[in-house]
Amino acid sequence: MSKILSTHVLDATDGTPAAGMFVHLLSPERDVIASASTDADGRIAEIAPEGLIAATYSLVFETGEYFAARGQETFYPEVCVSFVLDDPQRGYHVPLLLSPFAYSTYRGS
Repeated sequence: MSKILSTHVLDATDGTPAAGMFVHLLSPERDVIASASTDADGRIAEIAPEGLIAATYSLVFETGEYFAARGQETFYPEVCVSFVLDDPQRGYHVPLLLSPFAYSTYRGS
């Protein structure tokens, strides 16, 4: 059983947290198994339901809706970050650095 899966999104356009962005956790079969919205600090402290096993999952960030709500054009209507959860006993943090025309991610701690 997994410990914790968290994320945060930083809007590099102005260097502020991306508050109010919807994020979906997809199972290895690509089914939505959890959804949440980033808080005022651009974070979701826990998005995984209990019981994740070692497998490949995806976080889908609804970037198009986020930028549309701010009146900004974007090239990416969504960002999908797939990752391997190989040790269900440890915590995983998957951050996203975002602008309307670029993004990056890394394995956080």
